[in-house]
Amino acid sequence: DLSVQYKTAFVLAHQLREAMKGDQDTYSPRGDVEVDGCHVGGFVKQTNYKANRIDRRLAIHQTGKRRVVVAMRERDGRTLPFVVGHEADATAIIRARVAAGSTVYADEASARDDLHASFEAKRINHGFAFSDDGACTNQVESFFSRLRRAEFGQHHRISGKYLHQYAGEMAWREDMRRVDNGTQY
Repeated sequence: DLSVQYKTAFVLAHQLREAMKGDQDTYSPRGDVEVDGCHVGGFVKQTNYKANRIDRRLAIHQTGKRRVVVAMRERDGRTLPFVVGHEADATAIIRARVAAGSTVYADEASARDDLHASFEAKRINHGFAFSDDGACTNQVESFFSRLRRAEFGQHHRISGKYLHQYAGEMAWREDMRRVDNGTQY
């Protein structure tokens, strides 16, 4: 039966994603750590004719399914994603997970203001530049690019229920991108 085969493949794929995630839930990033967030899911497709299009930024035109993937990425190190409802919810997780004495690089989002009390924080205003005097979030943005390409090009839709597994898989892929396939296997 085709539906049984499909369900088996679905379960196996999620088990592989869980294995790829490894110790992401317990690892503490240290050193230079970039932090940023991106909204995933809840996409509302535009209509064909411009006259029929709506402003998808307005709350009344959103599905309520969007989640925020916040990632902590060590420069030349590991990527650690986690899923929250709002970017401001991530501050406590970042404080708990990033090792003391680390330098945190973030954008000018107001949700990151509280990090100055716990870490040396360097901020970048993307309206001014993407990198300035060593302050940038380019490596963590690279992870978000991979996650978005997977959402739209590979999976076409990612359920909020499994978003943490897909984010973990994409973090593993981002971290292993320069490792040969035999070693990855």
